[in-house]
Amino acid sequence: MPNYRIYGILSITGKSIRRLSVLNPLTIHRKGQRSKSIFALSLVCFFWGTTWVASKIGVSHMPALQMAAIRQLVAGLLFVGFFLYRRLPLPKGKEWLTILVLSFLNFVLSNSFTAWGIQYIPSGLGSIIGATFPLWLVVIGLFGKSTRLPFKALLGFLLGFSGICIIFYEHLSDFLQPGFRLGIFLSVFATLTWAFGTIYTKKEAAGFNPYFSLGLQMLISGTILLFTTKSLSLAGVPAFIPIAEIPWQAWMAILYLVVFGSIVAFGAYLYALQNLSTEQTSVYAYINPVVAIILGAIIFHEDLSFFIAIGGAVTLLGVFLVNRGLRTPVRRKADAASSAGKK
Repeated sequence: MPNYRIYGILSITGKSIRRLSVLNPLTIHRKGQRSKSIFALSLVCFFWGTTWVASKIGVSHMPALQMAAIRQLVAGLLFVGFFLYRRLPLPKGKEWLTILVLSFLNFVLSNSFTAWGIQYIPSGLGSIIGATFPLWLVVIGLFGKSTRLPFKALLGFLLGFSGICIIFYEHLSDFLQPGFRLGIFLSVFATLTWAFGTIYTKKEAAGFNPYFSLGLQMLISGTILLFTTKSLSLAGVPAFIPIAEIPWQAWMAILYLVVFGSIVAFGAYLYALQNLSTEQTSVYAYINPVVAIILGAIIFHEDLSFFIAIGGAVTLLGVFLVNRGLRTPVRRKADAASSAGKK
């Protein structure tokens, strides 16, 4: 092989290694803001994918809503305690309304129902359903009076729906099982409430510290869920077990979800969102299901079939097109405003 070819291969390899060095946690503190943002996004892509498996382990040993309540309550206390220690001011006026609505949509309903749903369905399947929330944005947009959805978003919706049909083709017989039907319903409902939470955030987002707001949302929702599960237990519904009876496997799952799923991943997500474009940050939605499916197959021996692989790929392609389609008009408006300002 001529020397110039060897030098070319070594040059390409060197560039690839330098790009991967961005993800080296030992040197990330010496990197620039963009490198730190990419590293933060990589943490989100991995850890939010693993939370599906951790949640599956947790709900296998204790009631799902109680697990979600403890996770949110502990994570919320840590977040809020930190910011109170730093003497940050509490929300004022209408900011409380926004936080209350988001705590209800994103955590009381979406996060807890997601955990409840994967008690009955594979974690990989739950992660794919969770990644389809942009498809609900299209459905909700169809009911908007003055909203005209771009062609790319509608095409993405059709592809996403087709991918879901491919995935469920081999699960048709499972729909005869009440538990499976309940798990699918809960997962879809959780995704719908997350979509409404996303829309509400865009309309009512305040200038309040997003990290502090996140902690307050978790603290509020964790408290509500804890009282709810306790009340259901007193009414004879098996939604709560004594703290002393929670097995160590469930505690380890909760600890993992609090540290890596809530504190590390949410913090990294907000950091990446503040320093990268929305389109770049949304990459996590396509990687999380892949991580969850692979880990689910390894740990729980969940089926990794042809239909799941093809259907998942088609669904994620549809989600990608929806994201691009919904953000294109916003980007054009921003460019127009920027050009007008220059004139």
